[in-house]
Amino acid sequence: MHQLLTLELSPVSLNIDDESALHAGHAGAASGGGHYRIRMISERFDGLGKLGRHRLVYDCLREMMQKDIHALAMTLLTPAEAAASEA
Repeated sequence: MHQLLTLELSPVSLNIDDESALHAGHAGAASGGGHYRIRMISERFDGLGKLGRHRLVYDCLREMMQKDIHALAMTLLTPAEAAASEA
């Protein structure tokens, strides 16, 4: 997942947390798909709304969705948004 996102979206920062253990016993977990939380900062998100940013990530991870990934929570920011949130 990290490699695909890095190659496609050239993030300034990328954190991926595997939260699968928190969902043990969940129907999606039984099928083998993991639960992940992503926080990514990328210039590729400039000019895109939330939906457009999510589409970029889903397109990048298309092959992993529904078999390796069951759930994906995302915080997707531009560098300017990340700097503003830290101030």
